[in-house]
Amino acid sequence: MKSPVVKRSIVVAGHKTSVSLEEAFWNGMKEISGLRDMTLSELVGEIDSNRQQGNLSSAIRLFVLDYFRTRAMAAGPDQKPPS
Repeated sequence: MKSPVVKRSIVVAGHKTSVSLEEAFWNGMKEISGLRDMTLSELVGEIDSNRQQGNLSSAIRLFVLDYFRTRAMAAGPDQKPPS
């Protein structure tokens, strides 16, 4: 069975690095970067500079989870999150 985790290369602060992420997290990052009008590299750079510990892939997963959790809570229990 093929692993759902895909290793991707990305340039962060002028340095090439790789992250291993599931497709859902990668798509979440693309959506967030689009909504913030920034590139994926810029968003990953922001996540990288703000992470407290752990590896970059884990920091990205936590960032995406927190972003969508916050959006869902802001929408309230009876509303759909904004698109």
